[in-house]
Amino acid sequence: MKPDVVAKASRSVVERVLEAGKRQDSAAFVALLAPDAVIEWPYRPEGVPGRLQGRAEIFAFMDRAARSLVTFDEYRDVVIHETADPEVTIVEYEVFGRVTSTDGPFHQTVIAVIRVRDGLVVSYRDYINPLPLMAVLAAQQQTEAGPDAN
Repeated sequence: MKPDVVAKASRSVVERVLEAGKRQDSAAFVALLAPDAVIEWPYRPEGVPGRLQGRAEIFAFMDRAARSLVTFDEYRDVVIHETADPEVTIVEYEVFGRVTSTDGPFHQTVIAVIRVRDGLVVSYRDYINPLPLMAVLAAQQQTEAGPDAN
């Protein structure tokens, strides 16, 4: 297949991945993954796995995590970069939403490197800013510990 056709197909898959992620639709997200797909978070808070592999493991994590910490209202400033490798797409965007436990605002900056092969994501490296998620996790731990925890 010609590189420009592969790049266009990869971009289309990435756009659907972003939409499923924004809706926090774990089933739709995982349906876009290859059976042995890998998701990695090189920069992450303690307690968040660095790597998940396979649809079952990814679905279990995402289904448990989806909406339990934050809900996503919108993605802003989405920029999709095609690369010299037609299978690889780089995405930059800002996530805005709400913290589930407090209904406070949530903002996250993301850069993702996504490899698509044969119409399915085989690798998703999610370079998030870990600080907003660390704040949410700390607030959740404080809430779970109760007012007398200090």
